[in-house]
Amino acid sequence: MSVITYRQALRDTLRAEMVRDENVLVIGEEIGVFEGSYKITEGLLKEFGPRRVKDTPIAEEGFVGAAVGAAMLGLRPVVELMTINFSLIAIDQIINHAAKIYGMFGGQTSVPMVIRTPGGGGQQLGATHSQNIELFYSFIPGLKVMAPSTPAEASSMLRAAIRDDDPVLFLENLGLYNSKGEVPEDYAEPENSNVATIGRAAVTREGSDITLIGYSRMAMVATQVAEKLAEEDISVEVVDLRSLRPLDRQTFVDSVKKTGAAVICEDDWLTYGIGAEIAASIQEGAFDYLDAPVRRVAMAEVPMPYAKPLETAALPSVESISTVIKETLSAVGKRVG
Repeated sequence: MSVITYRQALRDTLRAEMVRDENVLVIGEEIGVFEGSYKITEGLLKEFGPRRVKDTPIAEEGFVGAAVGAAMLGLRPVVELMTINFSLIAIDQIINHAAKIYGMFGGQTSVPMVIRTPGGGGQQLGATHSQNIELFYSFIPGLKVMAPSTPAEASSMLRAAIRDDDPVLFLENLGLYNSKGEVPEDYAEPENSNVATIGRAAVTREGSDITLIGYSRMAMVATQVAEKLAEEDISVEVVDLRSLRPLDRQTFVDSVKKTGAAVICEDDWLTYGIGAEIAASIQEGAFDYLDAPVRRVAMAEVPMPYAKPLETAALPSVESISTVIKETLSAVGKRVG
């Protein structure tokens, strides 16, 4: 196994897929000459040329629409949006075209495209550049929404997204780019067969007292919470959703049936957030197994502050999640601390 960054896993896997399939191309703002705002496309223009690495104007609706057309005609475009916040400019192309063409035309044409985009707070980018609005897209039939949390997941899931015949929104939290983790030695080989199954969650840490559910950055934070609470003899089972649509309800429902309690952590807002869907699914699938109400920990219900102390306070943390877990366990008479 090799230890690399999340950023490198994405870059090397994207390159490997371009080597493997000449129909894969990348398109977006500043991805060629500048090599991308976050350097995921570093070196690709030099290796593959301007025919397959397309720099675009600042016109998200235009180049996402162009990618939809290219996908309909047999190419496999990988669009890079500089931030998920800019997807709002292209939301009609994503929701009303990419997601609906296959169904509206009776399966005559598919739209095999990937939209890679970073999001999330914690980087002092201000309210309009720090949102987690994946809920908008997770709500839409016809789209697949993936949210890897580790370098290994980023590699296997990006490979799956590019090879899939449906449009995929691929979420990359800004706070994960420099995180490190193990990947297989051959992760960057074009013929690598380590392709994730889209729509499958993973139990990343076994536990017995309570289930902690997260995705993207929050799945990483959930692991940190579990490690911290293990020192206090609290056994936390961690479920990484990995995919928001399709959603693997069975994995987290089975986990809650085992532990009898659940906390959901998310970087988006609490009201109408991803966690609300998870909580409803637990209520439907594991109600008779619950010893306590399902709890949620999410971002404060405010536009993201720019000031660092306020921004930090607005986001879920190891401490805030740990507190809610202890409150939940105490409510059912389990010893904590």
